[in-house]
Amino acid sequence: MKVLVTGGAGYIGSHTSLCLLEQGHEVVVFDNLLNSSEESLKRVEELTHRPVQFIKGDLLDASALERIFAENAFEAVIHFAGLKAVGDSVEEPLWYYRNNVVGTLNLLDCMAKAGVKKLVFSSSATVYGASELVPLVEQSPVRAVNPYGRTKEQIEDILSDLVAADTDWSVAILRYFNPVGAHESGRIGEDPRGVPNNLLPFVAQVAAGRRDKVRVFGNDYGTPDGTGVRDYIHVMDLAAGHIAALKFIQSHLGAYCWNLGTGRGSSVLEVIAAFSASAGRDIPYEFAPRRKGDAAISYADASAALADLGWTAHRDLAQMCEDHWRWQSANPLGYQPMPDLTDGDDHQ
Repeated sequence: MKVLVTGGAGYIGSHTSLCLLEQGHEVVVFDNLLNSSEESLKRVEELTHRPVQFIKGDLLDASALERIFAENAFEAVIHFAGLKAVGDSVEEPLWYYRNNVVGTLNLLDCMAKAGVKKLVFSSSATVYGASELVPLVEQSPVRAVNPYGRTKEQIEDILSDLVAADTDWSVAILRYFNPVGAHESGRIGEDPRGVPNNLLPFVAQVAAGRRDKVRVFGNDYGTPDGTGVRDYIHVMDLAAGHIAALKFIQSHLGAYCWNLGTGRGSSVLEVIAAFSASAGRDIPYEFAPRRKGDAAISYADASAALADLGWTAHRDLAQMCEDHWRWQSANPLGYQPMPDLTDGDDHQ
């Protein structure tokens, strides 16, 4: 199929684009590069020996979207594009609602006009809020506690209403837990801009010497070691979930929702210990007060994805850390080139 991948130059988008190409699909990536790099797509082409058509643009530019749909006969869309930092969403909620919700509405309008009614949507386990009724199932209460999570929640509602009004649509909503790791080649991986918002990329940057230590928020939870427990999923397992969902909606009308996680939780200290073993070095950390809204334990029940899609996560925490470290150690500055220090006068 010819698939439009919004946000396809980002972390999960680039790995999914790679898997799409390996499956024989034609990929067109639409990305504004706000939190991503075109270099990721060049490396995807290098790994797959297949071309990726890249179009730089923003979902808020409806006319640009209309042109893309007029010029391409897409059969499906995988929608990753959006802002995703919880803290930033609290500080700038309007920016988040405009980018995530309005951008998605523009995309859906263009899809409807073009008659492209197959969509895989990148949602998040943040829609469950701080619920500690684990494992979390798709029927668990949806009550996001921050603007980022609420944008995902609102988009899910929009998609449900759309499918109810027009039964020609096929929509897969994928609620991710905590994506980590990298492609086994070490050529593509997570490259957060600024200070990482998530645990494992922060741990990786400490291991690489870019940061001094990890701050562990809370060590007095009712968990085995007192630190928060989360469900971490390898990005390549996550990408495979998108391929399975895309295949499913080719023959099923309606809206469907699946958790994508391992069904197992790992504590913050377990993650630090596992990454330390992979990197072969100690990772310093210090305890800090709990953050407001953080649940003690959060992990998925992913049995519905297994039953419906035949999908399950295969890689364990050790492999997640090993692959993430391979990427981080080979690319200490992410997709940015290492500075040329041969001429000291130019780098004072």
